[in-house]
Amino acid sequence: MAIRIGVGFGGWPFADRDPKRLWEYVDAAESLDIDSIWLSDRIASSVLSMEPLIALSFMAARTTKMKFGTSVLALPLRNPTILAKEIATLDFLSGGRMLPAIGLGTEDEREFEACGSLRSQRVGRTEEAVEVMRRLWSEDEVTYHGKYFTLNKVSVQPKPVQAELPPIWIGGRSDPALRRVARIGDGWLVSQATPQEVGDGIAKINDWASEYERAIDDDHFGALMSFCFAKTREKAEALAAPHMVRRRSDVSYSAFSGFGTPEDVLSLIERYVDAGATKFALRPACPPDMMLEQLDILGREVVTRYHQKPVLPRVG
Repeated sequence: MAIRIGVGFGGWPFADRDPKRLWEYVDAAESLDIDSIWLSDRIASSVLSMEPLIALSFMAARTTKMKFGTSVLALPLRNPTILAKEIATLDFLSGGRMLPAIGLGTEDEREFEACGSLRSQRVGRTEEAVEVMRRLWSEDEVTYHGKYFTLNKVSVQPKPVQAELPPIWIGGRSDPALRRVARIGDGWLVSQATPQEVGDGIAKINDWASEYERAIDDDHFGALMSFCFAKTREKAEALAAPHMVRRRSDVSYSAFSGFGTPEDVLSLIERYVDAGATKFALRPACPPDMMLEQLDILGREVVTRYHQKPVLPRVG
């Protein structure tokens, strides 16, 4: 298994709205051997939030090594035939660097309504869409009659260049989400989960996958976590506090965020690795004018500990 460290963000994290800030960040990430960049998905938003596939296509054009992922794409808001074409095109043009992770979307009914969908249908639409996309990527001609989507002798070109197709990772912490990973997913990408919860989730996914006569690759478990570097953990937490996304009320975000020195962040990553995760998307929680500085520390003090370094399989 190979541990890989990427970066990600939701809304626009820079001090001003000049696109040059993003290009500076992407160029620096590529030079620092950051593995991947992950963008969140929010179509209806009052704050600046990029459409992920459009933004990732720009990033792909500026880079040659980094991979690109969605964390996570709200699949029930989209038509799977169009999305399959978009993802396949980006995978084709980037040389196989596309990593689509999907989810059910937000709890906001208005966003579903604005996209011509219904929140009450999100599970069914998502599961049908996964099947439709995989078939369009792997078959020359697809006929599909589902509850939500109908295709009659439909072909999509180009095909993705990844030999085993872009792996569809699924987000979520609930038991239904974990069962969905086990039943139809290629991997799991979880946000705001503690190392213990990640370990418990992986165990459940593997148990349920065996019930469905499937297996999830040990290398396909990922975690998203926030980070902020400072001389002490207390100083880092103070810097990060205004920039944290607070969604959980039952657990402090410090339980699943890396704050403090590089060694503090590495210590948390190792706890996730011990739990079974090998892929990471670290979200900078810092003042906008510190984005490049924080990225530089991540690349030089954390990424170098893992990339190019083989990791022995876990025992037991």
